[in-house]
Amino acid sequence: MGKVRNILQKKGNIVYSISPNDTVYNGLELMVENNLGALLVVDNGHFIGIFTERDYARKVILRGKASKETLVKEIMSEHPATVTLDTTIEDCMKIMTNTNTSSTIRHLPVLEKGELVGLISMGDVVRFIMDEQRIIIEDLEHYISGR
Repeated sequence: MGKVRNILQKKGNIVYSISPNDTVYNGLELMVENNLGALLVVDNGHFIGIFTERDYARKVILRGKASKETLVKEIMSEHPATVTLDTTIEDCMKIMTNTNTSSTIRHLPVLEKGELVGLISMGDVVRFIMDEQRIIIEDLEHYISGR
């Protein structure tokens, strides 16, 4: 089974982050410019949380707040689940779909020795699994056909 490091080797480990004191509006602009669903929240070089589209929808729009006046720290998710480079893809799926939580986790920050090294999404995990399955199927087809 693959590991988080395999996803980041393909995807890259560019980390988009925002300060907790930035406005939600600035965060949304950064998300749109880079086609992202989440930003990691970093304060003085330390990872402290995650800000997602879901946070915006549930904690700003539905509560009638203004995105230009609301700060990221007011709505970010603190202490999100994280993984390391050696976490298996299977374990990532378990974390993301854990039925003990109120909702599915769509993004997992990747930490190595306490430092941010990347972010993986549910889409990244699903693509990795699909690619692995495609390779297995092709290998089996070659084996069956004797090529």
